[in-house]
Amino acid sequence: MQEGVLLRELHHRVTNGVAFAIDLVSAAAIRVEGAEAKRALGDVVELLHGYADMHRALAMPTGETLIHAATYLRKLGCGMRRALLDRTNIQLAFATQSLALEPERCWHLGLIVHELVMHAARHACLDARAGQIRIKLTRTGALVSCVILDNGSRPAREASDRELRIARDIARALGGRIEQGFGAEFTSIVLAFPLTERERGANWSIAARQMRAPRRTRVTASNEAVLAASATADQRGPAAATDPIAGRLRQQGGERAVARRSADALGGLLSAFHHTDAP
Repeated sequence: MQEGVLLRELHHRVTNGVAFAIDLVSAAAIRVEGAEAKRALGDVVELLHGYADMHRALAMPTGETLIHAATYLRKLGCGMRRALLDRTNIQLAFATQSLALEPERCWHLGLIVHELVMHAARHACLDARAGQIRIKLTRTGALVSCVILDNGSRPAREASDRELRIARDIARALGGRIEQGFGAEFTSIVLAFPLTERERGANWSIAARQMRAPRRTRVTASNEAVLAASATADQRGPAAATDPIAGRLRQQGGERAVARRSADALGGLLSAFHHTDAP
């Protein structure tokens, strides 16, 4: 049996189990007497709903249409807020660029971000400060970086680094890697990985349309068209190959510089982000 089928079946069973637990606790909240008990059970229901939202966001995607990674991560963030962050007084903020990824690779990105945010929430040493976690998603040429930055200090992290092994393994599946940076009152974790040929074509086309259509509503509609077209055009090569503006973008010196970059291009990107994201 294919691995994807097993994963979807497992996801379906967990979803049903959480839904059943929500029903049971909701029924108990109705029957129980006492305002305090009702509030406590209501909190449990809200917590379970948060984990259900997060679980749905982490479901293995279907289909071939490219996914807006920024929208996907924000949806995942809503579940993480509801399940954990709001309850621990940790704020979650996003700074994201438009980025189109293949479905399975976007799912891998979501798994990594979830693991890293949960890791930060569990192990950040905040010293009575209000917790803050920021997710920054950017593209530089054919390279993507995702920075998870929190305002916790280092002491609580050293014994927890082994928990990042799963995230590092998934990063390798994306062709990328993860590095950490520490400061007196901040910790950053940077994921960097290259785009595939198909993703490069779609993102160059999106960038070209954004140059022509600065208004957000028009950009959104154009982006949707690019993602839908890329699913059917995959057999013919990258969508940008038929886009004259995207073709000109690839000829620009900036894009040629990406192609000529050394084998350690990811390392250069990671180092740059460690400097720029430190408060």
